[in-house]
Amino acid sequence: MAKELKELTPREENYSQWYNDLVVKAGLAENSAVRGCMVIKPYGYAIWEKMQSVLDGMFKATGHQNAYFPLFIPKSFFSREAAHVEGFAKECAVVTHYRLKNAPEGGVVVDPDARLEEELIVRPTSETIIWNTYKNWIQSYRDLPILCNQWANVVRWEMRTRLFLRTAEFLWQEGHTAHATEAEAIEEAQKMIKVYADFAEKYMALPVIVGHKSENERFAGAVDTYTIEAMMQDGKALQSGTSHFLGQNFAKAFDVQFATKEGTLDYVWATSWGVSTRLMGALIMAHSDNNGLVLPPALAPIQVVMIPIYKGEEELAKMTEELEKIAAPLRAKGISVKVDNRDNVRSGFKFAEYELKGVPVRLVMGPRDLSNGTIELMRRDTLVKESVSVEGIVENVEAILADMQTSIFEKAKAHRDDMITKVDTWEEFKEVLETKGGFIYAHWDGTTETELAIKEATKATLRCIPLDSPEEDGVCVFSGKPSKRRVIFAKNY
Repeated sequence: MAKELKELTPREENYSQWYNDLVVKAGLAENSAVRGCMVIKPYGYAIWEKMQSVLDGMFKATGHQNAYFPLFIPKSFFSREAAHVEGFAKECAVVTHYRLKNAPEGGVVVDPDARLEEELIVRPTSETIIWNTYKNWIQSYRDLPILCNQWANVVRWEMRTRLFLRTAEFLWQEGHTAHATEAEAIEEAQKMIKVYADFAEKYMALPVIVGHKSENERFAGAVDTYTIEAMMQDGKALQSGTSHFLGQNFAKAFDVQFATKEGTLDYVWATSWGVSTRLMGALIMAHSDNNGLVLPPALAPIQVVMIPIYKGEEELAKMTEELEKIAAPLRAKGISVKVDNRDNVRSGFKFAEYELKGVPVRLVMGPRDLSNGTIELMRRDTLVKESVSVEGIVENVEAILADMQTSIFEKAKAHRDDMITKVDTWEEFKEVLETKGGFIYAHWDGTTETELAIKEATKATLRCIPLDSPEEDGVCVFSGKPSKRRVIFAKNY
């Protein structure tokens, strides 16, 4: 393990390679035999499961129910909403046949006689299949609102992939809601982006900026898109969740009308919102260091690891017994504890392994500790070690886990805040982007033409128009035209 850690590329040397090394060496994920797709390994999936569990509870607390819709979507459904099909056309995987047959020379071939009458699209997102379904569920205002979420996989045929951040297939959740009024749908879209922001900050220890996407960056078919934008340690932004007000676009495309209280017919108002396994990438890139992962305790699969130092089987048995006694009250408090008493692995290997995996607290006990009633405690975020009394260890560990959760967030927030730079001229814009990176807070004239010109010139994209951005008279840094507020630009993943 020590050798493997030496092979972890330093962040400062090559951030991209450091990230890839860390994902693989920490046992989170690996590339699969299918180009562009990944295998999420048990430890990585355990983190995702914790994210799922927390988010699922937050969704249900706001009145949502889980459902499931088909993986395959008839091609004709995508033709009904022009902006939507244009947004996803280049990323769609298409099923054309439904059978294989044995080839004369061996192996199998696609049976040419088994062509589908209508091709099926492998789900890139579910608006079309869901709104075709909602048509059967909605007749009157009494059937509204519908507040559904599904946990699923989706396929978007990406050509340039990176584990967790961009893969051809990935896991996510997608909420799809139907409402009687425009105001209710807008309130829902805003509510869910705040749920995502709360999750990011309270559980992922990830500070985010909440804002509107520009018209050019909106979700295909949306009237308005809200986003949470996070800052990674290398000065690049990562879109970490989106919530969309879809207006009546999909209801009109699939003719979903309802009888209002007044007895008239109206089209339903819609939202959709989602986060994906991309959050795993955010978690890794925002907090980790050259020793490996740094996991916020709230999402760590193992919050405390206990390692005995011993000579011989008899001593190991004594240490294990004592560590299990210490572990029991911690587990009773809901803290996940692992006692690693493997006798075929050196303690130094274990230390390096759990640092790499980002386990928040490490407790080590040797013969002297056993005699003295002490134990060595190390916290992963600071790597500071201290000898503490076994008496009161539960309260001590609880306090440290709480402090780590806060400290990791505060460190990330200080970095994020330091990486927000207000600029007033095009020269300042370019200089900050090249020398510092981060979020650039600048005036923009509100036109797609200028937004695309800035992207063409610098590769920086308009990340969001912050919800808390005040009105402020100014001039666009690129065009010199009047501007009413500043927006956030950055290079991004």
